[in-house]
Amino acid sequence: MKVDAWEDAVRVVVLTVDQRASRSTPDLVPRAVADYGSGALRGFERTAGDEIQGVFDDPAAVTATLLELLRSDAWYVGVGIGTVETPLPRQARAGRGPAYLHARTAVDGAKRTPGHVAVVGDDDYRAGHVETALLLWAALLGRRTTRGWEVVDLVDEGLSYDETARRLGISPPAVSQRARAAGLVEGRRARSLVTDLLAETLTGHPPATEDAP
Repeated sequence: MKVDAWEDAVRVVVLTVDQRASRSTPDLVPRAVADYGSGALRGFERTAGDEIQGVFDDPAAVTATLLELLRSDAWYVGVGIGTVETPLPRQARAGRGPAYLHARTAVDGAKRTPGHVAVVGDDDYRAGHVETALLLWAALLGRRTTRGWEVVDLVDEGLSYDETARRLGISPPAVSQRARAAGLVEGRRARSLVTDLLAETLTGHPPATEDAP
């Protein structure tokens, strides 16, 4: 999707997130505003009804937030990538620019995707790659059981499989089995891929590697 260039603009990710089944479930917005969006350029706030919106310029912060949203399995997630008018207002919802329009289109599209997440950006090709990676990641996370999450959370804290086994009162082979079933390795790679693709989409260039001069 091509948009006109804006003067005094910066490229960001806008997340517009709408609670699913909001008429039959408790209001999750206050907790989401308090708990999600660490590292955001402009933190989440309620826009209208059961919808929240935040602005990000750090791809890693976006993926960390997407992980929380996908794990909760309670939201339609729209990812808009593009420019916003600067200076940014203090409130996320008060901003203007193509990224906001993309996020609005994306959250509507998320209501028609199996993973309840969609991506729209200035560059259809790159945005499509981000969306594909996100849908695959969302499918993996959606199959993860409570026991799987227990193992993943402890390993992500830095515990070894042996330490995780002692914490959970199970054998190390059982931890390994749960980690495989939960797609621990695949989930980490998916998260890294989404982060790199977001960085590339924001900058227009592949992310730098440690071996790069």
